Amino acid sequence: MAITETQNGPRSHVLTDWRPEDEQFWETTGRRIATRNLWISIPNLLMAFSVWMVWSVVVAKMPAIGFDFSVAQRFWLAALPGLSGATLRIFYSFMVPIFGGRKWTALSTASLLLPALGIGFAIQNPETSYITFLVLALLCGFGGGNFASSMANIAYFYPKKVKGQALAMNAGLGNLGVSVMQFLVPVVITMGVFGAVGGAPQELSDGSVLFLQNAGFIWVPFLIVGTIAAWFGMDDIADAKASLGDQLSILKRKQNWIMCVLYTGTFGSFIGYAAGFPLLMKLQFPDVNVLTYAFLGPLVGALSRAGTGWISDRFGGGRVTFWTFLGMIVAVFAVLQFLPSEANPAGNFWGFFAAFMALFFLTGVGNASTFQMIPSIMKQEIPRLMPTLEAELMQRTIERESAAIIAFTSAIAAYGAFFIPKSYGTSIALTGAPNGALWAFLGFYAVCAVITWAVYSRKGATVPC
Repeated sequence: MAITETQNGPRSHVLTDWRPEDEQFWETTGRRIATRNLWISIPNLLMAFSVWMVWSVVVAKMPAIGFDFSVAQRFWLAALPGLSGATLRIFYSFMVPIFGGRKWTALSTASLLLPALGIGFAIQNPETSYITFLVLALLCGFGGGNFASSMANIAYFYPKKVKGQALAMNAGLGNLGVSVMQFLVPVVITMGVFGAVGGAPQELSDGSVLFLQNAGFIWVPFLIVGTIAAWFGMDDIADAKASLGDQLSILKRKQNWIMCVLYTGTFGSFIGYAAGFPLLMKLQFPDVNVLTYAFLGPLVGALSRAGTGWISDRFGGGRVTFWTFLGMIVAVFAVLQFLPSEANPAGNFWGFFAAFMALFFLTGVGNASTFQMIPSIMKQEIPRLMPTLEAELMQRTIERESAAIIAFTSAIAAYGAFFIPKSYGTSIALTGAPNGALWAFLGFYAVCAVITWAVYSRKGATVPC
């Protein structure tokens, strides 16, 4: 049995006996503990995504309160959290086996208080420099980093038969933080939620007021509760301990790098589109109140991820991923048809919006399917690469490398949160329209579809899954 309590003392947070693949252990002990850790992990990851992507809404409102930054400067503010978050994910990928999932979740959640409080104070001062906002945008990357460690942690708790759905739940409902933020922030910035403690409102030219500081302050009480819940309610798995050197073995795995490409196509697209969607809509359809609709894209993507993990568990992640990329190619082509053009200067907002909703939905399906693929791939690869390992050590190696690859691929893919908004900005600066960026994304999805078919989904594939 898992040792979670001492004989006469308080509950220990270190699980010294953890055997999720043992059916009896899982049903009598493991499922309950894993479920508790999952449901503490999810809201903490949701808040991490909320803080990470908060600039996607803030930049759309900054001109209204007197910050006269150019379009390129605002795209930088929307993109920089993606750059820092993706970079931090590389390091966060290896933290759980070193520090333990409970300790690292509590620490990484508490770190989000820095950008949340910083934005709240900085946005109230009209003299705040652009450099200060750039630093705060970079600090929001702490939220992006959390995903890698959260997914690696949850991967240790579940047996293979339900790992795909557990990871889809953690990631999908965590991804929901982008939508929650894009829905909640436009509401709370219109009211004095914190009274005098929250600071004075900013007056607009039409006589109305905004409390843009609430975009940061609103997360503070929830982050404090989440930190406490993680510290007292989660667990560390003793067998999940590993040195950095042990984990770095994944850098020698060809399958790790292939999955980095594919997950960039799915999750990198989801988070990049979420970061750039409000500003892109605002620029292409200036007469539309974009914040009324912006939250729906990340909502659709997050829910489709959380709700479609079972499809890959049943039909195979490789097959689902292949068809997802084909669908994404069609969706991007549809987006291009509805943008403003010389032939149709007004464009077609509802056609554009519907095509983007389809694209968000497909990214969610692909996010779930690619993560389902990784444990299946490593279950085939480790016995091939290390045939002399004893059964127990081989299973531990499969679990350790699967968790590390899940975290590392999420780190590489997160650069989509930087490159997609930045690509929009570059394309608009060079050509006056985002079409060039979208054509590049379509071409990348075609490459991903070919890779998926060749390596994982065709008859006689190298690693069928």
